[in-house]
Amino acid sequence: MINWLRVALVLLVIAIMTLLLAPIQLLALRFDWKLRRRLPRLWHGLACRLIGIRIRSHGRLERHRPLMIAANHASWKDILVLGALADVVFIAKTEVSGWPIFGLLARLQKSIFVVREEKRRTGDQVSEIAERMADGEIVVLFPEGTTSDGNRVLDVKTSLFGAAAAALPLAPEGVVYVQPVAIAYTRVHGMPMGRYHRPLAGWPGDVGMVPHLLGVLKAGAIDVDVSFGEVVEYRQGGNRKQVAALVEKRIRSMLLDHLRGRLWR
Repeated sequence: MINWLRVALVLLVIAIMTLLLAPIQLLALRFDWKLRRRLPRLWHGLACRLIGIRIRSHGRLERHRPLMIAANHASWKDILVLGALADVVFIAKTEVSGWPIFGLLARLQKSIFVVREEKRRTGDQVSEIAERMADGEIVVLFPEGTTSDGNRVLDVKTSLFGAAAAALPLAPEGVVYVQPVAIAYTRVHGMPMGRYHRPLAGWPGDVGMVPHLLGVLKAGAIDVDVSFGEVVEYRQGGNRKQVAALVEKRIRSMLLDHLRGRLWR
């Protein structure tokens, strides 16, 4: 009973917080205030605290721009976690824009929605991503293209790195920086996350959003380790497949180190 009371209270507070901040964010988007990039970070940070997601960050966010973050993707929680750590914008499937609640939040953050099945629109979408990066925004890419079970990194889709190549002509130094980031859900209530709790980490496509969300809320204390890896420099004449392979290798290495406990501290 206490668990359900907590879930209801958390959802209520998040709803009130959203209703208070949404009008400000809408104004910031309308007039292109810098606040539009900072306010989502505040929302994500508060949401993580309320839900019970405790973040431990390793390494540093790259300071050079244009910057693309390439991260493994286990569930919707990844967006809250990365959004709490930096002023970022996400690349999302166009279907996300129509999701209840999460679609609204994605639009308020001015996420970049892509239609992967329509090749005729690919050029426009890549151009938008490149322009946003050139404008100083940190773009987050989930190169696996889908969510995993949180225990591994799926094969990355090299085509998704096309936006980094498109941003090169707009980069002042002729370099686009791609930073690998590993997100590992490691503990529940301070104890190593065993097999029983592993479903809290990932959100596979055959599990409904509501049951998974309620499971996370009922858990109440999930630790996540986020590692910012060594940057890969994408230069003119660079090979997209080689960049993607190196990024994938670094993400996989950092994720496994966390899941095996090597980086806990």
